[in-house]
Amino acid sequence: MGIRLAKYWSDKGEEVWATTRSEDRAAEFSELGLKPIVMDVANADSGGVELPDIETVVFAVGFDRSGPHQIHEVYVDGLRKVLQLCSPSVKRFIYLSSTGVYGQTDGDWVDEDSPCHPIRDGGKACLAAEQVLQASEEMSAKTIVLRLAGIYGPDRLPQAAVLRRGDPLRVAADGHLNLIHVDDIVRVIAKSETAAAPQTMCVSDGSPVLRGEFYERLAELLETAPPIFASPEQGSSRADRARGSKRIRNDRLVERLNPEIVFPSYREGLADIVRQM
Repeated sequence: MGIRLAKYWSDKGEEVWATTRSEDRAAEFSELGLKPIVMDVANADSGGVELPDIETVVFAVGFDRSGPHQIHEVYVDGLRKVLQLCSPSVKRFIYLSSTGVYGQTDGDWVDEDSPCHPIRDGGKACLAAEQVLQASEEMSAKTIVLRLAGIYGPDRLPQAAVLRRGDPLRVAADGHLNLIHVDDIVRVIAKSETAAAPQTMCVSDGSPVLRGEFYERLAELLETAPPIFASPEQGSSRADRARGSKRIRNDRLVERLNPEIVFPSYREGLADIVRQM
């Protein structure tokens, strides 16, 4: 998603800086016309890292489970360190949060005013990071928080390899999936740059689907055998994910931002992805 967003702005003639922990990745960014900054947000206070005078910051840091840091160190402590590096030139800070901040399990509809009781560590870290931004004297009034639903796209097609192997899907077939196509996220972020701040918006296509229906349709498009569902292993991250079942409303996103949602449901999104494979 980050590279798609960077290319979107770069193609429009904007000067775009992109961070990475990898020197090889930095070289790829340069070839794409981006300006790379090699840094690890968890160590951003160790000296030697400077951020340029920029107008818009998008904090879209993923968690590398193979890395040396805990998720709180990256999402929360890393955010604090980046805020300290930001110059007064920043006019807009866009934080990519997650609908994992909600912990509802009963399939109810959820929006920005619903209570946040995250179940998983990722949701807890995202909620704590949101609170860091709210408490920031310098950045709180400039912040847009986008709570992203499950991301899918050409390079992120969940469980496709499992379906092709014919292995059981260890997911809760009767739980709800809330999704947003990666290209639609890019358009939402781009419009957020000029939206009124501060505010928080849930970013989903507004068409939740039962996991069973989603994977049955994906199997049809991939021309594999129908999916076989099995219970997630007890104590696993999948088991934690299976406990959650909610339906995300995108009413505020549509009313306030009116973004172009090219893929209004998984049906259009999956068909487009498989067509390109």
